[in-house]
Amino acid sequence: MTVDVTTIVPMTIPRYIVPMHASITNTVLAATGAREIQSATVIQSLWSGYGEIVRLDLQGGRCASVILKHIKLPEAGVHPRGWNTSRSHERKIRSYQVEAHWYRDYARQCDDSCRVPRCLAVNAAADETVLVLSDLDAAGFAVRKESATIQDIYACLDWLASFHARFLGGSADGLWECGSYWHLDTRPDELAALADVPLRQAAAGIDQELARCRFQTLIHGDAKLANFCFSGDAATPGVAAVDFQYVGRGCGMKDLAYFLGSCLRDDECETLEASLLDYYFSRLREQLAQKQPETDAASLEAEWRGLYDVAWADFHRFLKGWSPGHWKINSYSERLTARVIERLNS
Repeated sequence: MTVDVTTIVPMTIPRYIVPMHASITNTVLAATGAREIQSATVIQSLWSGYGEIVRLDLQGGRCASVILKHIKLPEAGVHPRGWNTSRSHERKIRSYQVEAHWYRDYARQCDDSCRVPRCLAVNAAADETVLVLSDLDAAGFAVRKESATIQDIYACLDWLASFHARFLGGSADGLWECGSYWHLDTRPDELAALADVPLRQAAAGIDQELARCRFQTLIHGDAKLANFCFSGDAATPGVAAVDFQYVGRGCGMKDLAYFLGSCLRDDECETLEASLLDYYFSRLREQLAQKQPETDAASLEAEWRGLYDVAWADFHRFLKGWSPGHWKINSYSERLTARVIERLNS
């Protein structure tokens, strides 16, 4: 929804908001019914200096706190890995437009099995976007993790299975036509920098394999461990997901491969691959039975299982061009990618 804030006059303006337009404060008060914003705590800065995420504590209204995601596009960014190009800037602009569409038009379709923040307000302008979102910490998802237990991984796979089932075959209007931040068409600079010649030559074929996937859904597009918020219940951890800048159409294996690569070492990937794929697909079948009962689940599973290594190779292609010394470039990734290239060549 878009809130009309022209008649709201804030009682107080916290220090964080003073340099901004007063309409940001007005938007928050209008969206929540609060009397004032008592305090503002910066949670994190956005990638390459494109804004900040702030927790606002409120007085009065329907909630005690909200999350403000304030995107302010800079004149020129300072990219952590040196990718300061107009193409990079345009991609980021598009990603924030996509995220605004996601929260405004799609997020409400997620249920408790694929929990996301509720969208309270969206105000978007040419160079500035304000998202007012429900506070997941206040909703019981206050734990962030840098490493994952097997139960944590299961909880995230539960979320992915539910999300993929919910949006299977649906619209991607306003989102990325091909979800994920490493999609080949948006990363020509990284492809040109890729020193692995066989992988560079196979890149288009890998992309086409994924594009030809019959069963398309919406994918999160950046489903790393850091983008999952955990409940405090260690016995039965639940999760919610954040950061939907790269949500769009795709094969669910792109999310799965990327997620597992974000929290497992190469030896763990090798050892746990079969059992974690089995777990994900068992949950996906359950969710499809509830949300998409007309779907041929057996055919979907057969197709997606056959694309798991392709999805892994697709991200590996991006990573080797973007950051050749990255810790995620390991023997497991190389083996899967070599297998895919051999298959494509034959």
